[in-house]
Amino acid sequence: MSTTETQRFKTERLGQWSDPDTFEVTKERIVAYAKATNDEIEPHANGTYAPPVFAIVPAFAVLAPTMGEVIPPELIMMGVHGEQDFRFHRPIEPGMTLVSRAVALGVQARSSGVTVVVKGETKTDAGDLLVEQYMTSFVRGAQTDEPAGEGPPAHAFDEALRERDPDAEVEQRFDADQTFRYSEASGDPVPIHLDDEVARAVGLPGIIIHGLCTMAFTSRAVIGHACPEDPTRLKRLAVRFSKPCLPEQTITTRIYGTGGGTYAFETTSDAGAVVIKDGLAEIEEA
Repeated sequence: MSTTETQRFKTERLGQWSDPDTFEVTKERIVAYAKATNDEIEPHANGTYAPPVFAIVPAFAVLAPTMGEVIPPELIMMGVHGEQDFRFHRPIEPGMTLVSRAVALGVQARSSGVTVVVKGETKTDAGDLLVEQYMTSFVRGAQTDEPAGEGPPAHAFDEALRERDPDAEVEQRFDADQTFRYSEASGDPVPIHLDDEVARAVGLPGIIIHGLCTMAFTSRAVIGHACPEDPTRLKRLAVRFSKPCLPEQTITTRIYGTGGGTYAFETTSDAGAVVIKDGLAEIEEA
């Protein structure tokens, strides 16, 4: 792929927090998100508290605009969701009023593009920190002469783990209507997940699964292996998105315990592609 001319990323926006945005959590919204991600973990399915990746829902209204303030407008459509890293301090529960804000942390040149990292914070209206998250966009083919700030937090997969069998392998299958259900529950209307013609027009094989829906599936795999009795013990979940998934595909997540409540994982599709790389989960000791 040819690269674009050097573009000016707005590094002066780094370090400037957005205005706060509020979000009312309802049991119905939690249950809808659980259903949209095929999550049958009891406290998620019954709406006692939100699945971990639900944390994107209240924060997206500040994360996306903050990202857009840094990336040149003409390059926005070239950006893809590169990485996501959640840090969970307390579970999100029905009845909470959440307050989220975001800040751009860094613009970094890579061999085939530019990464932009944005951090979000979600608190209760009383100021209690619930979730921190780092969203990284990769702008394909872009160039910059002004890298600044920091890159995404590290969560690389240790290649030495491949010398042994994984501790668990979890197979999951996407439904034919997965993207439509996820779009409604998450509030993400991007047409490459809903319209075959639009998806094919940008070079995709057809409608693709939302990356965060795939991440939600992997969270269920990790929780089911590492802390099925108490999902709130999951304190960090980080991934790098490698390839898109398609409706009705089966994915397999391979999980490796690395000690101290830390797990590395990787997810492949039945087409043989690695779809999630550099997966990392941190589980609080019981």
